[in-house]
Amino acid sequence: MQRKSLSLLAAAATVLGTASAVPVAEAAPPQGSAAARASAAVVAHPFVPSAPSAHTTVAPGVTLTTTTYGKQDADDRWTVHVYLPATPDGPLASAGTALGPRATADRVATALREKGFEPRVEEVVAPAFADRRPGTLGWTVRVGLHASEADATAQLNLVKSAGFAGGTRYTAQDGTDKRAPQKVHMLRVDFRTFKGSVGTDFGPELHGTEKLTDLIASTGALAGINGQWFYNQAPGGLYVKNGRLLGSATQGRSGLKVTNGGRSFAVDTYTAHVTLKAGTETVEVDGVNRLPGDVWNCGGVGGDLPTQKPQHDLKCTDDSELVRFTTEWGAPPAGAGAEAVLDAAGRVTAVNTSRGASVPDGGSTLQATGASARWLLEHAVAGQTLTFSERVEDGRGRQVPLTSDTTILQVGPTLVREGKVSVNAQADGVIRDGADQTFTYNWTLRANPRSMVGVDELGRLMLVVVDGRQAGYSEGLGVAQAAQLMRQLGAREAMNLDGGGSSVLATARSGIVNRPSDATGQRSLGNVLVVRP
Repeated sequence: MQRKSLSLLAAAATVLGTASAVPVAEAAPPQGSAAARASAAVVAHPFVPSAPSAHTTVAPGVTLTTTTYGKQDADDRWTVHVYLPATPDGPLASAGTALGPRATADRVATALREKGFEPRVEEVVAPAFADRRPGTLGWTVRVGLHASEADATAQLNLVKSAGFAGGTRYTAQDGTDKRAPQKVHMLRVDFRTFKGSVGTDFGPELHGTEKLTDLIASTGALAGINGQWFYNQAPGGLYVKNGRLLGSATQGRSGLKVTNGGRSFAVDTYTAHVTLKAGTETVEVDGVNRLPGDVWNCGGVGGDLPTQKPQHDLKCTDDSELVRFTTEWGAPPAGAGAEAVLDAAGRVTAVNTSRGASVPDGGSTLQATGASARWLLEHAVAGQTLTFSERVEDGRGRQVPLTSDTTILQVGPTLVREGKVSVNAQADGVIRDGADQTFTYNWTLRANPRSMVGVDELGRLMLVVVDGRQAGYSEGLGVAQAAQLMRQLGAREAMNLDGGGSSVLATARSGIVNRPSDATGQRSLGNVLVVRP
């Protein structure tokens, strides 16, 4: 079981200066290796505030703190990042991978030198994670160091004109420098004083997105932070709100469980299974409240391609699915296949040979595609009662009671477990399978805006946003750095939320308190965590 294995490994190694989960035999990278040098560098430079923190009382027991860490220095420069071909002998002008094997990087560097450029071939080292030892992720090729993005863009145009592909990068956003400037905003909720609650919410319908500030206003909340990933205009991953299972699980991926209005907080891995009984036949339902065939983040229950394992931001597919839609979703998708329409008691009121019927009040529809459509047409009969059973399990295989006070958001990866840095990057799918590690490099290792949630030793809930992708103001963090920051802020348990342009923290009184990275401001979101009075 994933949770058990994380616990067993947690004491086995020291990662980035904090105990983390690496097998004992693999705990120490070879002396003098790039991994050892990278680990030593991170340990030597903890996050150090560069200015006094600013504190604001949002409500009794709810405090907003903004802290600036690090500062811009002469090493923070703009450079041209030259893309590598996906195959050793692939074309250079249409290359699209950010890093690759040393031989491929050397080939591109040689070709650049032949065109009069002076490239640098740089090793990218992945830190140790709870379920993966440190080591070389790949090699990059870069050209030039510039004080301004405009100068780097000018050189990029020359590189492209010479037959190469690439983009500009700011070196302080490589995700390896703890001295880089960071703007960190933390809302701390102390339930010893605060009498309200923390829970989740979404807009009028699950299928649709809303801005955080609008949801704060419509729910009368004091403050809030962005929540889950969202795909096809709906939250992705296991979503339980007030005990109702509203979203399919990415099987075995991490999540947070909140009960007692936020006073009880747990980080774990979760699976969920929904079974349908029609007469004497029982079958597993593939999903709840998502488009049939689209299995975002993968980790489905059967027949998904190319993998059954979690793979973040990757869409797996399945041409034969049963997907249940509840009243929270809104208008179900229309298309080929079959469907059964069920009233609040589970009685079949209609069986259709296409999909798209409205969900009855208190009822549901069951949509089917491919071979599953044939099964549904054979086994669902008007007037018959279909029975659904739901089982959510934690990482130890224990059933999680879905009480009216239970909220589960499956996001991830984990950041802190039992007071120790513990990032389950491999199991959570934020390390991409296969030879192309561009996603791992850009999403997991490099600096990005991050949103995080955690709880400290006193039981105080922590909602944290780190701004990013804003050169000289706040660069953002890699996942390993985000875990270190949460531990430094006092987290006993912590979890990564959706991030990037979705990272936003707001209060009813002040509005948005951070600086979202999108030029258009805050994004519309699938769901959010809100602090209610």
